[in-house]
Amino acid sequence: MALTTEAETNEIDVRSLVPMQRHQKIFELVDQLAPGGKFILVNDHDPKPLYYQLEAEHPHQFSWTYFERGPVWRVEIGRLSKAA
Repeated sequence: MALTTEAETNEIDVRSLVPMQRHQKIFELVDQLAPGGKFILVNDHDPKPLYYQLEAEHPHQFSWTYFERGPVWRVEIGRLSKAA
């Protein structure tokens, strides 16, 4: 897994992980985010199911912004400063 810093935002590329490990790793990173913190998720498919899982487990606590939609997906995931 590659971890780089781009404009103070970590870019997490999970394409090298086997699919079973991806959600676990992403949720570890999400749990470590401080309020206002964010990272860019890089994946080989649309991670929309992850969005629904994240929203179900942590409602209204995170932002989700697509930067690129295929063939590589880049999504910025951030912890809101003031969670609802």
